[in-house]
Amino acid sequence: MAALSPPLYNWLNERMAGALLHVTSLPSTTGIGNLGTEAYRFVDFLHGCGMRVWQICPLGPTGYGDSPYQCFSAFAGNPYLIDLEPLVAAELLTEADLDSLRELPQDRVDYGALYHNFWPVLETAFENFAATGADELLDYGSIAQFRKSQAYWLEDYALYTALKIEHQGACWLEWPEKSRDYAQAKKRRKTKALKTAMEAQVFYQYLFSAQLQQLRAYAGERGVDILGDLPIFVALDSADVWSHPELFQLDDELQPTHVAGVPPDYFSEDGQLWGNPLYDWQQHQATGFAWWVERIRANLSFYDIVRIDHFRGFESYWSIPAGESTARNGEWIKSPGWELFCAIQQACPDARIVAEDLGVITPKVDALRQRTGLPGMAVLQFAFGGDDENAYLPHNLDPNTVIYTGTHDNDTTLGWYRSESEEVRDHVRRYLSVSGNNIAEDLIRCAMATVANLAIAPLQDFMGLGGNARLNKPGTSTGNWQWRYTPEQLAALQDEQAPQIRELLAQNGREKNVTFSVIF
Repeated sequence: MAALSPPLYNWLNERMAGALLHVTSLPSTTGIGNLGTEAYRFVDFLHGCGMRVWQICPLGPTGYGDSPYQCFSAFAGNPYLIDLEPLVAAELLTEADLDSLRELPQDRVDYGALYHNFWPVLETAFENFAATGADELLDYGSIAQFRKSQAYWLEDYALYTALKIEHQGACWLEWPEKSRDYAQAKKRRKTKALKTAMEAQVFYQYLFSAQLQQLRAYAGERGVDILGDLPIFVALDSADVWSHPELFQLDDELQPTHVAGVPPDYFSEDGQLWGNPLYDWQQHQATGFAWWVERIRANLSFYDIVRIDHFRGFESYWSIPAGESTARNGEWIKSPGWELFCAIQQACPDARIVAEDLGVITPKVDALRQRTGLPGMAVLQFAFGGDDENAYLPHNLDPNTVIYTGTHDNDTTLGWYRSESEEVRDHVRRYLSVSGNNIAEDLIRCAMATVANLAIAPLQDFMGLGGNARLNKPGTSTGNWQWRYTPEQLAALQDEQAPQIRELLAQNGREKNVTFSVIF
């Protein structure tokens, strides 16, 4: 019998721990968490606790609904996350320019007010910078060099965004032909109005990239890796679909012929109709998966580790005819997942990738993950209430796994426990031999003790917060992505719990060597 070939990747081979916190949830004085001082302070907190991973949600520019999983680009960063304070120091803004942002709520994100107040401030900064004629700001490097290094996507994104502004935010499918058709639109990019708007977008991406790279370097010096998120699908209204329609299942009018989702199951009798355009995998294969390779490279320039959402779709995807009102009438279609990951491995041999393989996973999907060697995921909130064969129960895990108490899509552990049936709560108490009076601490302790090499809990669970601190509720379109903590909450957690967290990690072989200090 021929020997089995080794997996493509084999990187998760030591025990470590981390926290899940999206950047928007950080404190700031300008209405939304950003890449500034409080992000560095959070890195210091992780470092002091001995945690080695900071997991965040996607950092792309968000649209309607404010979800980081529905972005205008698979490559660009969200300008909302730019720290504006350095722009004041560089005299591109004044303190008075920030007054309207300082009036926004500090304990949540008011996206409507942010939209109206943020963009005029950033536009002022661009106008003042453009007037200088400079190629570099602060220690952020050359804009010309940045433009060159990001040539694969940057100009297309800048043009798409400039056109979107020109057409009052309408989806590109509603634009007139001269803008909707990518080839025609490219001929207009040197017109004065579009050129200025494009330069502004390049400047914003330059700021975002420079600040993210500095934060990532700071975290790396303290032994903290940033684990980012890559959604499998892209939004229909995105620069990616507009500029590369040939890579998606679109008709001659550029409308989707089939869209993404998942079929009916125990939890949803109609399934989930996501509506994202599906990939034309034959076209991707014909290019050697060039777009996907560039996307992975771009994400690896953002993050140290990349989690790919909905890994199940790389084995086969649920194809729903466009126009359906539910996800019922679809079919499973085979994906070239193995070929794709071979191409990714060849281009990015040292990539550290996590496969989000939650939900109903078939033997073929599991076989693909095993063959790639990518670590899968398990969530403790999904482990209880059934029998002892539940794949997420600690005794069924394997080391090549990332274990969570809950994810950004779950309620906080305290909120979950309070809302569950007595049957589930009883199972939790009996399995963990606990009273349930400190359930968030109990699940964190359980996660750290499992064989899974990486254990992660949301910051809300470390803080022991209830359901009012939930970040996202899937299936709802309002009230999500708003939660933020205050500086006082983190300070209290650091003062009261950091030594215990560090001891818990040490007891379970997850602590790195640290010197407990606060930089800011």
